[in-house]
Amino acid sequence: MTTVELRFSAQPEHVRTARLVAAAVARRAGVDEAVLDEVRLAVGEACSRAVGLHRSHGITSPIKVVLTEEDKTFSIEVGDEVSGGPGGDASQGGAAGSYGGADDETDGEDDMGLAVISGLVDDVEVSSTEEGGVIRMSWPTTPVSVVP
Repeated sequence: MTTVELRFSAQPEHVRTARLVAAAVARRAGVDEAVLDEVRLAVGEACSRAVGLHRSHGITSPIKVVLTEEDKTFSIEVGDEVSGGPGGDASQGGAAGSYGGADDETDGEDDMGLAVISGLVDDVEVSSTEEGGVIRMSWPTTPVSVVP
């Protein structure tokens, strides 16, 4: 199992870097070339949402992106440190997309972001704890054949 961890400050200009790193690691892991655009878009959406959450809640800690290559799977986790995170406020049992205290406009953007990610990725999980939220996405890989 190979893991790459990326942390960046909650600035929108860093989302592009996260997308590029995710695509490069996905390619190396053996994700099909036809799917790399979906990987880029999904990671960009998840990172943009995390940046927006940090900025709207005044959180200065970095966004965390973990890219993991396993046997036949490549996964990406994008984490924020907003209590209740993507899955809603854990203490209030919120639905996906509601962020304990976020306004209606932000809720709509969050719901749209989750819808976009769900449309791009077949295997996506959204969870939250008191420490923050995580969007976990995964794609199948094909073994990279080495030509002698």
